[in-house]
Amino acid sequence: MHWNWNDAAEFDEEAFLSAAMDWHFSPETGSPFWLDRAASLGFDPRRDVRRHADLARFPNVVNELRGVPIRDLVPRGYGDRPDVLGAFDSGGTTGAPKRVVLLRDWLEHSLAWKSARMDELGFPRDAHWLTVAPGGPHIFGRLMAELPGMRGGIAFTVDLDPRWVRRSIAEGRPDEADRYAEHVVDQVEAVLDSQEVGVLVATPPLLERIADRDRLTAAINDRVGTIMWGGAHLDPDTRYLLQHEVFPDVALRGQYGSTTILGGSMERPGCDDRACTFDSFSPYTTFTVVDPDTGAEVAEGERGQVVMHHVSKAMLLPNNLERDVATRIAAPAGSLGSSVADVAPVRTFENSAVIEGVY
Repeated sequence: MHWNWNDAAEFDEEAFLSAAMDWHFSPETGSPFWLDRAASLGFDPRRDVRRHADLARFPNVVNELRGVPIRDLVPRGYGDRPDVLGAFDSGGTTGAPKRVVLLRDWLEHSLAWKSARMDELGFPRDAHWLTVAPGGPHIFGRLMAELPGMRGGIAFTVDLDPRWVRRSIAEGRPDEADRYAEHVVDQVEAVLDSQEVGVLVATPPLLERIADRDRLTAAINDRVGTIMWGGAHLDPDTRYLLQHEVFPDVALRGQYGSTTILGGSMERPGCDDRACTFDSFSPYTTFTVVDPDTGAEVAEGERGQVVMHHVSKAMLLPNNLERDVATRIAAPAGSLGSSVADVAPVRTFENSAVIEGVY
């Protein structure tokens, strides 16, 4: 079936999922990974997946991404020379990282959506950005490197190695983690001392460290139009303090996502002072919120563990249980799945303690 993957006007739940299953499970177009997995699924995706709820029939295969040859994840339908931008890792917070492949068409499509949401949230255009994020192997840094140019600005970056911070904390060396984080903030200060920056992208733990430096905080309030936070948990009370007492002259906007959905969501316009709701990029990336003990979806307004789904031309990765808990919120009309609010990390995941560190 022909399908214009990037045209939301064509969206119909059953037609979209049928086209996606045909693409990912046809021998001519599917990836070696899913074509090899098809016989062991116990159902026929091309026949049995018609509704968003049907994605729960898939096993959670993300742990297999720790060792799958990266070319096996590229759908054959892209031809012999697919426009692959690179392989990217998950955070490796609870074990060896999982790897995904990023194709150019998905990058352009998802960033166009994100940029439109930024317009709704009042992000400045024609402004330079300073992003404090991993340059690699995480996907976040690559996404943020592309956005400023799309929106008419230039990207400044401060590289971040969150794995070193987590390792230092796990090995009982918090002083080393603190010293590294201060080194990162020193670099932020050096850029803001000499350059005009309209958008600052940083994680909540780093924003809290920035808040301890009066001169740096004053510079941000004077020059920066928007702070975008993400990559780590920000509780409602800290969010309120950062917005109203630390950065009262700057718009504070959040994003939430994961490498395993090849991107993320932006906060819903109109979030109040404390609650922050994230809407997914439906129908391509979607959320459900489940009881971790039963796997059943919780009621709206109830808390549970987040499950993420990615269904696009570039990748199929449904039914991925994330290391976050959140409150289930009704998604915007016409969207699949749910929205999520008040996202926080679980204490343990896959029998390992979750250490956020700086990312």
